[in-house]
Amino acid sequence: MPATDATTAAATAATAVRTGRLEAPGATLHYEVRGRGPLLMMMPGGSADAGIYDTLAAGLADRWTVVAFDPRGYSRSTLHGPAGEQLPGTHSEDIARLIELLSPDGAPAAVFGSSSSAIVALELLSQRPGLVGRVVAHEPPLVELLPDPAAGRAVFAAVRESFLRDGVEAAMAAMAAGLAPEGGAGGGRHEVATGADEESRAATGPVEDGGAIAPPEESGGASEAEAEAKNGAGAGAGAEVDAVAEAEAATVRRMMANLPVFLEHVLCSFSGHAPDLDALRAAAPKLVVGVGRDSRALLPAVAAERLAQRVGSATAEFPGGHVGLTEDPVAFGARLREVLLG
Repeated sequence: MPATDATTAAATAATAVRTGRLEAPGATLHYEVRGRGPLLMMMPGGSADAGIYDTLAAGLADRWTVVAFDPRGYSRSTLHGPAGEQLPGTHSEDIARLIELLSPDGAPAAVFGSSSSAIVALELLSQRPGLVGRVVAHEPPLVELLPDPAAGRAVFAAVRESFLRDGVEAAMAAMAAGLAPEGGAGGGRHEVATGADEESRAATGPVEDGGAIAPPEESGGASEAEAEAKNGAGAGAGAEVDAVAEAEAATVRRMMANLPVFLEHVLCSFSGHAPDLDALRAAAPKLVVGVGRDSRALLPAVAAERLAQRVGSATAEFPGGHVGLTEDPVAFGARLREVLLG
């Protein structure tokens, strides 16, 4: 096999997705694995599922065994009974089970969480510190750490009530209104993005900005064989673009279907969670709190920076804002690589 073909085959093998299911108390968890090496758990936030990390996971699979999953009650991770109030502790135990199942040689894992899943990552670190070597918690919206926790709790409670009364669109409108500049939860301009924002950016961005196929070039006297080869390559590229677009669209559909669970059973219980600051202080050398370059004045970033101050952990600035991982996944992934290896 030529060297270039071997390199391509190795790269394809590294990013190939292997799926599995894990039985946990009350749920069956769907997970996806790429790459080889130390374990890196990628935890989706908001109403997102494993699909939100497709680009990031592929980019990191050269160095890590990258695991993404659907949180219990979302998408392909089915509950064994009716949906009830979800708690960070239950979700952190799901992560612990996945680490114990998938970590090569039982070594501690690196864990990345963003938004609501960053809260789960913090719970895992505080309760099961031996399972992790590094936790990167990107903008956990912990309202209990805000200057005015009651105001933050009231905002999210109003969003939940709007959903129960009038549905998803009303809830998202309440979210926008409650966290607008005049909302002032925490003493400044505060906004928050849920999985709905993440999924729409992930789905429309690549297709609208880079998914169009360029018009074919003129052959300029090329032979029929060369022209056929070029047309075949173009068709292959077009099929690849179509497959990516369809995968992104499927991810969006799943995440939209998850929004009712997020709004009713996750939003308030996660954002209102009080982390164990003493335990996090003891584990602070393992913790890096991430903050978006463009969102430092917003509610999740304010809470994140106050967390870092309270427990004495490192902080790291990431590209973009609260949903930076979908705004520019390549740049975000490069920064995550630096933080994980730092």
